[in-house]
Amino acid sequence: MRREFKLPDVGEGLTEAEIVRWHVKAGDEVKVNQIVVEIETAKSIVELPIPWDGVVGALLAEEGRTVEVGMPIIAVDTAEPGGEPARPSAEDAEKVVPNPPEEGAVEPGTHGSPAPKEERQSVLVGYGVKTGATRRRPRKEPPSRGIPANPVANPSRVEVDGPPSAAPAAQGPPPAAPAPPRRPAVLAKPPVRKLAKDLGVDLSEVSGTGPEGSITREDVHAAAAGPQPVATRPQEGEERIPVKGVRKMTAQAMVASAFTAPHVSTWLQVDMTETMEAVRRLRALPDFAEVKVSPLLLVAKAMLTAVRRHPLINSSWDEAAQEIVVRHYVNLGIAAATPRGLVVPNVKNAHTLALPELAAALAELTETARAGRTQPVEMSGGTITITNIGVFGVDGGTPILNPGESAILGFGQVRDMPWVVDGQLAVRKVATLSLSFDHRIVDGDLGSSFLRDVGAMLEDPLRMLAWS
Repeated sequence: MRREFKLPDVGEGLTEAEIVRWHVKAGDEVKVNQIVVEIETAKSIVELPIPWDGVVGALLAEEGRTVEVGMPIIAVDTAEPGGEPARPSAEDAEKVVPNPPEEGAVEPGTHGSPAPKEERQSVLVGYGVKTGATRRRPRKEPPSRGIPANPVANPSRVEVDGPPSAAPAAQGPPPAAPAPPRRPAVLAKPPVRKLAKDLGVDLSEVSGTGPEGSITREDVHAAAAGPQPVATRPQEGEERIPVKGVRKMTAQAMVASAFTAPHVSTWLQVDMTETMEAVRRLRALPDFAEVKVSPLLLVAKAMLTAVRRHPLINSSWDEAAQEIVVRHYVNLGIAAATPRGLVVPNVKNAHTLALPELAAALAELTETARAGRTQPVEMSGGTITITNIGVFGVDGGTPILNPGESAILGFGQVRDMPWVVDGQLAVRKVATLSLSFDHRIVDGDLGSSFLRDVGAMLEDPLRMLAWS
């Protein structure tokens, strides 16, 4: 029989993905769990396995096409009718799709609340989303137009229909008057309503793109930005690049971060001469024979040590609870530029790793990102980030915070510069560090102390041992 494989939700709440590359063609034989296609979601490139043995009957979506979740993308002719697709083990499922974060948590590169836990469960890519027994209570229909609003008995109607009209006079027919204008019902979560209030956006004038027409944070930001010019054909000498996938999600995350967290940046020039010498010596040690040792490794180690001395720098702002969440663990994010846009994977529990282990983790993370294979689980749960802008030949900058984090360190290029040493002018290896932080959490004292400590350890790497 012929079976159609539908595009699954490979993350929590993703609605569409782009077909990047097919690994099979019509007439090819396929086996259970064989990778047949690569797709690009708003978070990363994902490989999808096929759940059946059989022969490819047809490819239902061409490369480059954006397909909605639930749409058939490939047809397979199987030998035996009926039966269920082969199911992966629970261990395999956890490797591909992470457990959803806590309600209200924010993944790197995304914002907004994840789906409730009781309605979604982690499954292997390619097998859809299993729905739990709990069902969403159906939304009540609003009263008919003939029932006037009553702020006591039915206060929710006041927002829709306006305040109740005065009772008619006891004698004589009531005077003819036009009905009060009816405002449309607005579906939006409380955080979205607050965002709209902060940005001065009237939700009744916003078209929702979320489930059941609900208004999302992206809808509010789009309304705040004002009407966009209508797309036209490119003129001579112009090129138009569609904004989608990772690049689209990155843009939305950066806008949300810039308009949510009050950014402050501080700068420090550092004599890196001793750090560069330490890097040279580490490369000669047997423990580092199989890994790449770069200045970024010691910058990361210095940052981890400084976090231990200043824990508040490694925290997040919980708007709903009006609390600061201090993380006593470090998932160290490394911003990486890829052909498909910026991604920020992170090294889980980086604070527990020995220096050779940290070097290996950074190398693997960078290689995976450059190959476009970073998975959503590798970008979730970051707590603090480094962006190595020096690899582009840049001295410094003011990086934007990764959503959900309170600090990001920019590491500029290391180059020869004139420097005063013991009262004498000398040529030294110098780099610029720039720290951007959320001023709701981190004040000038904390931000400056943290950056000063990172710089001190890079000027004298022995301090890393003394402060660890």
